Amino acid sequence: MKNILIALTVLVCTAKYGKAQLMTDKKAFSKADTLRGTLSDLRSCYDINYYHLDVKIDINEKSINGSNEFVFTATRDFDQLQFDLFENLKIEKIVYKDKDLPFTRAFGAVFVTFPKTIKKGNKDQFTVFYSGQPKVAKNAPWDGGFIFKEDKSGNPFISVACQGLGASVWWPNKDHQSDEVDSMLISISVPKALDCIANGRSRGSIDTKDGYVKHQWFVANPINNYNVAFYIGKYAHWTDSYDGEKGKLTLDYYALKEDSAVARPHWDADVKPMLKSFEYWFGPYPWYEDGYKLVQAPHLGMEHQSAVAYGNQFKKGYLGKDLSGTGIGLKWDFITIHESGHEWFGNNITAKDIADMWIHEGFTNYSEALFVESTQGKKTAEDYVVGLRRGINNKAPITGIYNVNHEGDGDMYPKGANLIHTIRQLIDNDEKFRSILRGLNQTFYHQTVTSKQVEDYMAKQSGLKLDKVFDQYLHYAKIPMLEYKIEGQHLQLRWVADVKNFDMPVKVTLEKDKFSFVKPSQNWQSIKLENGVNDSNFKVDINFYIAIKKIE
Repeated sequence: MKNILIALTVLVCTAKYGKAQLMTDKKAFSKADTLRGTLSDLRSCYDINYYHLDVKIDINEKSINGSNEFVFTATRDFDQLQFDLFENLKIEKIVYKDKDLPFTRAFGAVFVTFPKTIKKGNKDQFTVFYSGQPKVAKNAPWDGGFIFKEDKSGNPFISVACQGLGASVWWPNKDHQSDEVDSMLISISVPKALDCIANGRSRGSIDTKDGYVKHQWFVANPINNYNVAFYIGKYAHWTDSYDGEKGKLTLDYYALKEDSAVARPHWDADVKPMLKSFEYWFGPYPWYEDGYKLVQAPHLGMEHQSAVAYGNQFKKGYLGKDLSGTGIGLKWDFITIHESGHEWFGNNITAKDIADMWIHEGFTNYSEALFVESTQGKKTAEDYVVGLRRGINNKAPITGIYNVNHEGDGDMYPKGANLIHTIRQLIDNDEKFRSILRGLNQTFYHQTVTSKQVEDYMAKQSGLKLDKVFDQYLHYAKIPMLEYKIEGQHLQLRWVADVKNFDMPVKVTLEKDKFSFVKPSQNWQSIKLENGVNDSNFKVDINFYIAIKKIE
């Protein structure tokens, strides 16, 4: 989830979207980066089926202790595997068939050796017992880690955010986005006086007779590790439902008791219109079995699956500001809309490698414009997405470096949205464009994907050659520049781009007040203009995100 005045720095820009922990510029990579970012043989040898995370959180000590059960299927014969846990957390033991397993550690990686070969296709399990004080975020969600705050009455208000940094900052798991667990039981023990909400549906609570209560939540669908979260505090809870494309979707709201009176009408204004819009554009909400929850959090926000984190202070816009500079974003709550949009792009469709994080953020940033289109009309939505360009720096590619846990530049939000908007202009058929968005969510339902899979799907379904378009916008810092000059009644134009033979069509006014497609190449082309078009009124369609240079 992560621009905004052109003069602002990249760090400030990305902070405006709440994900600066993802935007760190790393030019040198270490062994630790490789262990974290690579799907090595020791990770690909097993497919995660189920986790049971069972932990107790000591608020006074800011510590955690407990266990996580790994249930997996072997994808090949092996006797050693890797899982992940930050070095500052102690592994008490790893138990397999009632015996302790030997293990070694290197940075955040843990290497476990089994007593005999586990054969391909076999299903097996082991449990990791651990304890310690997880990293505490200094400015969540930007830097990642545990968040320990208090509500206005002095009650504990606690959560976690760890996208980019990694879920292994607080619990042991196979910390790579390519392998999502199929289902998960989350058991969190907290002091009896407090509530605890997590992903999925509640399976009740157990009084552990030591002043703590174990709250149990079951996730019935695949979930990415960084989405696993908890919220601890004194909450008010109310319910509703939405009649959606797959039937009745349960809606659960959790706000701090002291904020519930303002939270109810504020959330009511946006949630059902958001669901109506996104189901229209993207298809059914992907987690009917787990429901939709909006939970007040002690940080700005995060797309925690089926338990969306909300911390926008019950204001319209982004903390009362409009990221597009148009005023359009002040009519709805940015965090409610943006983070919920991630339920489709980021949670339903997940990038295998965070180098392709533009899939999450570009589409979700564009989901804001689609919500505006559903509620305020197409022209207003176009003004909004064009307004977002004020936050684009075009100084680095929005695709990162693969296999080292490295994401692309923070431009992935507004630049990714404007790339999608530009492709929509190329398709030039809104119903076909909508069918492609819905088709993406159906074709890659509950899957992890590569950017190429998304690119190829959009190209095939649109019937367009989009390889050079994606290449330029994703892999190079600058956007293509359209150079033009008008000599008499002839328009001369060409592309200046990094991609060889770049030839994207674009709409210009060959006739007065009427846009038509032209297809420039990297060589000068001459096109006859109709009467009435001249230097003073020639236009390029602003919905194409390109640079324009008039040659005198």
